[in-house]
Amino acid sequence: MAATATLSRKYQISIPKSLCEEQHWEAGQEFVFIPKGKGVLVMPVPELDQLAGIAKGARTDDYRDRKDRY
Repeated sequence: MAATATLSRKYQISIPKSLCEEQHWEAGQEFVFIPKGKGVLVMPVPELDQLAGIAKGARTDDYRDRKDRY
C-alpha cells in the first residue's frame, strides 16, 4: 500500500520518512507543485549544478528567440 499523509489546518503535509529516504530528499529542500488533473506532481527544484549538460546533443539550428514572437 502507498504511504499516506493528512493535510493540516495550516495546509501542511508531512512527507513519510520512508519516501524521503527513498528519494534522497532532505529538510529545507525546495519543491515545485505541478497540477495534473485532479492531482498534483511534486518534484524537487534542481540545483544549478544538476542542470549542467542537460541540453547536450540538442539541435542548435532552427533556434527561436524573442524576436520570432512579435
